[in-house]
Amino acid sequence: MRVLLAEDDPVIALGLERALTDLGHEVVARAEDGLTAIRLAGEFLPDAILMDVHMPGCDGLTASREISARRRLPIVAITAFDGVDVVQGAIDAGVAAYLVKPVTARQVDSALRLAVSRHGEFEAMRAEVGRLAEALETRKLVERAKGVLMRRAGLTEAEAFGRIQRRARDTNRRMAAVAQELLAADELLGPAAGAGPCR
Repeated sequence: MRVLLAEDDPVIALGLERALTDLGHEVVARAEDGLTAIRLAGEFLPDAILMDVHMPGCDGLTASREISARRRLPIVAITAFDGVDVVQGAIDAGVAAYLVKPVTARQVDSALRLAVSRHGEFEAMRAEVGRLAEALETRKLVERAKGVLMRRAGLTEAEAFGRIQRRARDTNRRMAAVAQELLAADELLGPAAGAGPCR
């Protein structure tokens, strides 16, 4: 993995870097504070970030929150403190795994792999939710467009759907785009002949 290491203690940072290198990972950059970690995360786009929680200036949890807001990356928090507030803060910051110092190379390796795995699962779920949301929006648009065709052209529901489907296929577009086009045309044309309030 390409790892960004954020640790303000130079001795600990050196030890962690050696451990990561021995494990076969590449430390692409090192940061001694949260602001630098934020900048380097955007610059190097590492596979994972090993983030010390307590650093000068911008702390690790604030930096993790900022990094997650800009671009979702797997983050492993590492700290000498394991209080409930710190753990909850790490969860709220979007940290995927959490280690309490002192740590072994094996623990670091396991936490990084766990963070990357969880991140991959989360991104897959996010993509699925996006697809479902898009499918629901398409369905709503098509339903409205079917209503337009049924009202204006006297088609059955199945005929209206078939017409939208064929139009999408023939023009190599999504059904949602065809439905939006129909709805826009309906709005432009105004009420169909004979339509309007009862008198």
